[in-house]
Amino acid sequence: MKYIHRIFFLVPVLISACQSHKPTVASLPLTEAQQRLPENAVGGLKTAAGLQTTLFASEPAIMNPTNMDIDEKGRVWITEAYNYRNELNPGHPYKAAGDRIMILEDRDGDGKADTAKVFYQDTCINAALGICVLGNKVIVSCSPNVFVFTDTDGDDKADKKELLFRGIGGVQHDHAIHAFTFGPDGKLYFNFGNAGDSILDKNGNVIRDADGQLIANKGKPYRQGMIFRCDEDGSHLEVMAHNFRNNYEVAVDAFGNMWQSDNDDDGNRGVRINYILEHGNYGYTDEMTGASWQSRRMNMEDSIPYRHWHLNDPGVVPNLLQTGSGSPTGMVVYEGDLLPAVFHNQMIHGEPGHNVVRSYPAKKYGAGYTATIENILESATDRWFRPSDVCVAPDGSLFVADWYDPGVGGHQVGDLDRGRIFRIAPPGSSYKVKPPVLNTAADAVAALKSPNLSTRYLAWTKLRGMGASAEGALKEMYHDGNPRYQARALWLLSRLSNGADYVKKAFEDSNEDIRIAAIRAAGEMSLSSDTLYKAMYRTLVTDTSAAVRRQLLLTMYHRREKEMPLNWALLAAQYDGKDRWYLEALGIAADGNWDACFNEWRKLPANTQHPASDHDIIWRARTAAALPLLAALIQEPDQDPLQNKRYFRAFDFYPAAESTPVLLSLLQGTHPQQASINALTFLQLDANAVPQTPAMAALLHNSLLVFNGQMEFVDLVLKYHLRDQNDHLLQMVLDTKRDDLSGYAMKTLLECGGKPLVIKAMSKQDTAAAFTLVNAIGRAQDRTNRELLRSLMQNNVYALTLRQQATRNLGHGWDGYADLWNMVERKVLPADLDTVAQAVLTHAWRQDIKAKAVAHYQPANVRHDLAPVDKLVTLPGNISGGKKVFASYCATCHLAGNTGVNFGPALTEIGSKLTKSALYDAVITPDAGISFGFEGYFFKLKDGSTVLGYIASETKDEVDVRTAGGQGVKIQQKNISSRKPYEHSLMPTGLATAMPQQELVDLVTYLSSLKK
Repeated sequence: MKYIHRIFFLVPVLISACQSHKPTVASLPLTEAQQRLPENAVGGLKTAAGLQTTLFASEPAIMNPTNMDIDEKGRVWITEAYNYRNELNPGHPYKAAGDRIMILEDRDGDGKADTAKVFYQDTCINAALGICVLGNKVIVSCSPNVFVFTDTDGDDKADKKELLFRGIGGVQHDHAIHAFTFGPDGKLYFNFGNAGDSILDKNGNVIRDADGQLIANKGKPYRQGMIFRCDEDGSHLEVMAHNFRNNYEVAVDAFGNMWQSDNDDDGNRGVRINYILEHGNYGYTDEMTGASWQSRRMNMEDSIPYRHWHLNDPGVVPNLLQTGSGSPTGMVVYEGDLLPAVFHNQMIHGEPGHNVVRSYPAKKYGAGYTATIENILESATDRWFRPSDVCVAPDGSLFVADWYDPGVGGHQVGDLDRGRIFRIAPPGSSYKVKPPVLNTAADAVAALKSPNLSTRYLAWTKLRGMGASAEGALKEMYHDGNPRYQARALWLLSRLSNGADYVKKAFEDSNEDIRIAAIRAAGEMSLSSDTLYKAMYRTLVTDTSAAVRRQLLLTMYHRREKEMPLNWALLAAQYDGKDRWYLEALGIAADGNWDACFNEWRKLPANTQHPASDHDIIWRARTAAALPLLAALIQEPDQDPLQNKRYFRAFDFYPAAESTPVLLSLLQGTHPQQASINALTFLQLDANAVPQTPAMAALLHNSLLVFNGQMEFVDLVLKYHLRDQNDHLLQMVLDTKRDDLSGYAMKTLLECGGKPLVIKAMSKQDTAAAFTLVNAIGRAQDRTNRELLRSLMQNNVYALTLRQQATRNLGHGWDGYADLWNMVERKVLPADLDTVAQAVLTHAWRQDIKAKAVAHYQPANVRHDLAPVDKLVTLPGNISGGKKVFASYCATCHLAGNTGVNFGPALTEIGSKLTKSALYDAVITPDAGISFGFEGYFFKLKDGSTVLGYIASETKDEVDVRTAGGQGVKIQQKNISSRKPYEHSLMPTGLATAMPQQELVDLVTYLSSLKK
């Protein structure tokens, strides 16, 4: 805090002399305080071979940089977030002043900023997450608004502030609006995450797409996070792709390819890199219902990281690369040549969760790509390195913004005062930037070749304004020999009055990337005449490149030329049965016109060379004509139905009126494994659609045997309310080692009238079996389960240890805590359970119950002498001891590897994401930073009961609420009386003081060892 008064009121500000210090080479390890000093910043990092990292700027000149851009002069523009989540720091003295947009400049070319200017400061841009510099205009993304600031007089001060868009998510939401970037086509590209929800124009009007569909997370058709493209003034807004979780920044290359990262639900090791197919669905939630990836469905993927994105579903574009855990941020495509060749023309990306800046070298693969990982800059010793953005300067050097914090945002901040900017270049490279001269077309063409986006914007704007007079210079650039320069020129040539001629010629270029750019350019041109469109198909419909044919398909989206279905069929006939990118392009192209496309395709001969390709197209189709063919594939006698669940899943993407008759027909088959077909069919059918006949009942009961002992068995029993399967359900509770299955089976057993059977089983005094039953009962916190637990607690016929366990199981849900406290308060709790009740209630996460219990018991075991975090991080811990502490305190709500319960964020790789100090903060003060998606909600139901948990999934019919212990509670929307956010973390406060200090140290030591 000691620097703050200087940096807020002195403009420009001379950069601290500490930046001129060379990195310290110490013979002894640095202390924690020394490691945090700017002069030691580079020493804590590791740079890729052939490159050198230098410190360009740091505190006190800047702090908490969230996003960055570099202008044509080489100046670095920063959005700061001193006020990030400022409700967590209500007493800090500069809350009223607001956050800043800073301009950092190196005037002498030594690679270090000499001055820092405040371009703009106000509370309206607190914790802005995007900045895009376009000449004298600066676009700043700060949820729920997008602002355009204009410097009208060239004094590096914002003279005008205008709205570009509004109504995007909540204030200061990390998952809402993100940065804008300038595309090679002269359009602006940007995105928002799954809290963006909707977007309004500058006047607050709802925006609809070209088809009149509302652009909002309403599922008609758009869901969750989205990518957008628009004109510079915000008009002609298009949704380029959707159904992401928290896509942070879209990067666009010279050919118009879009690339971005996407964050998973915390802890699920599903962070991904995406190559974007225009108009594609990227599968974060169910396309039809909006249900979460956690909701059970047919043909679920085998592992959570892939299940997370619905990758087995027809209609979901595949991921380019999955990188495990992380917290991905800014991305750029490096189209310079200063860095080593491995990084040329590749994505470069900040990954603060793993303290690394890395590239993903991509290789063409059919209609898509494959990619690998190549690190550029990573933490060697400094785990506070949190790269929030990357940007390319005019000289081709790479700049990295470092948020610099023990954590990575996520609604929490551990350090307010620090932040760094690094420059990466070959050793000895000076930083001398000569601003472009744009007097002539030749000047502008030279600037259009720049690796820097702001420079290219100025060049593009100049050349576009020159019109036909720039044609000669652009033609020369087109024939330069560099495909990326050629593509940049083509975009502008296509805008000329004779642009169609250039595009037609580019259709025949030997380079497939130029042909793809030409297809995209044609798609953005006015096609009032069909001649260009016809020429495109005539030339390219049998192109040897699958990628070119893919792009041709994507231009068909929602077009209605009479030749379109036949052209689609011809392209479908070239599908090889292996290329998912190509298959999804077929699906995107046929959207809204499936009947005509499918009909034309069926007129063509069967694909004898790739017979599986026809099966895939039937699976991917969305026309009633495909349903009988799906049924035929299921009934092929040499196929195992259990290995072809994907065909059953495909029925979910049709209206019930179309799918139900075909599904019912499957029950009448004679397949060698007809019982398996029947079992899967009953799972897919609406229970109300199944005829209530003895013959149908017999089929249903016989099909149960197919799934004996599996989750699907319970699904069928619950779905059809079968009350004659209680013995089987009880055996599943007793036999399974899967907590999720035993709890689900017990819940179903009780709902099907099995309570007397459970009580009878516990009366046999088999201690192990009784404990298994009590624990299974405790996994659901509905009224029936709680009543059963209370009756067990009060019945002395059961062993004390069993009754104590019932007490623990009662006290972990919202209503369960209330039930247990009421027993204490009304003095009906058996005396021999009082000690257990005390331990449960005085550490409850339900704050009102905890307060009452603490006042009642005055527990002596609550500690008040916990050392401060800066002391705790220095204390030695024991990993094996910490693992035991985890099992005792944390495993009831968190997963670590295969241990624990999937309720709160998984902690399997938490040591790669958080430092020890951040881990201590998370355990000691869980309310300070609640992971997005794990916020609690309090539901009151019309029957008077209550449910507290986080929303795992929500559709128009039901809400899937995860309660403590990981059990899911599905609530029908019609039964909800009210809902409101829960003001606390669902993780219990006081956990750190419930254990000896050494156990806390051991726990954090263990958690910090959980790394990728």
